[in-house]
Amino acid sequence: MDNIIEIRNLRFRYDSDSEKPSAEVLKGIDLDIKQGEFIAVLGHNGSGKSTLAKHLNAILLPTSGKVTVDGIDTADDSRLFELRQCAGMVFQNPDNQIVSSVVEEDVAFALENLGVPYEEMRQRVDDSLKAVNMYDYRFHSPAQLSGGQKQRVAIAGIIAMRPKCIILDEPTAMLDPQGRKEVMSAVREMNRKYGITIVLITHYMEEAVQCDRVVVMESGRIIMDNIPEKVFSQVELLRKIGLDVPQVTELCWGLREAGVDIPPEIISEEECVKVLLKLLI
Repeated sequence: MDNIIEIRNLRFRYDSDSEKPSAEVLKGIDLDIKQGEFIAVLGHNGSGKSTLAKHLNAILLPTSGKVTVDGIDTADDSRLFELRQCAGMVFQNPDNQIVSSVVEEDVAFALENLGVPYEEMRQRVDDSLKAVNMYDYRFHSPAQLSGGQKQRVAIAGIIAMRPKCIILDEPTAMLDPQGRKEVMSAVREMNRKYGITIVLITHYMEEAVQCDRVVVMESGRIIMDNIPEKVFSQVELLRKIGLDVPQVTELCWGLREAGVDIPPEIISEEECVKVLLKLLI
């Protein structure tokens, strides 16, 4: 499977108004993401995860190093339009991305600007709203929707552009548990049904365990990159850098510390129940 994103020795610092240069936010990031992968990026506030996300569709450009998305160098101004059609981005607050007073018009907004013919635009809008289970709300005002529904509309607007990759920068941070569940369900469906590469920036461990890979950042560097089971088995390291682990993982870690012989790589309730039942029988 080919890489859709390749990052080589990425370093970044924000411009400083003073004579003294600002501190580096990203410190030599190397990362490959394959087409169709669902990857979570974790890290506490200030770790650099959102700064990294903004490099994937050229909201920010490297101070040094290189970021390539689907063969496009993000620093190539002449291909910026092409890049952003390939890599769509969804932010924390859906209200900042919704621009129309009717749901289907909002999803069609970018397509109209791209000059997509009406018949194709109509089909894309319908398909993208169905993909996030919002088709029945196509004539509603976004103001009437819940936070989770608004975020799904924002995601539909990105899907309608048919990107190969979607970057979600803490898309559930402002939502209640039900809203987070709705958005994650839509994101998983996009990945599984349409093969869209997903890069999810999150601080919710329960979201990260649903991904194919988990990348952990600390102080502008990648310190872990593995499948969720391997990453979350490192309970002490994650706690040391200020991150939580899924509740199930923490329970199993506590049991192991108490001398119970159970595997270290349990991340789901179902796995935990099976293991504990075997011990009790």
